[in-house]
Amino acid sequence: MFGGLQRETGTMAHGSFAWNELMTNDVEKAKSFYRSAIGWQIEEMKMPNGSYWIAKEDGKMVAGIMDMTGMVPPGVPPHWFAYIEVDDVDARVKSVAAHGGTVMRPPFDIPDVGRIAIVADATGAPVGLMTPKH
Repeated sequence: MFGGLQRETGTMAHGSFAWNELMTNDVEKAKSFYRSAIGWQIEEMKMPNGSYWIAKEDGKMVAGIMDMTGMVPPGVPPHWFAYIEVDDVDARVKSVAAHGGTVMRPPFDIPDVGRIAIVADATGAPVGLMTPKH
């Protein structure tokens, strides 16, 4: 997913929103829309389970697009999902749980990207936490 983000933009800071990705069940329609409406260039990144699409503006990565089929419960509409960079995903996941949040997906590694977890805050709003591989 975030392959090359830190290399292209420099290291983000703890607590900063670091990445956004569109989760959709119609990737082709989404790619066409963002190419036409925003002017993004879209490049394929092969993944073990299919393709991830990197949106670029002036050659710089700005977002990702992925097929959400089978990843989210039925009935969840297409949506943008944000990730916050944190200094230590494992420690921050414990903090989330201690402060009324919920761990939706425990920390996991994405090779050449970093460590990620999916949590919900105390209001139930989901967000990704990530510690990039430097």
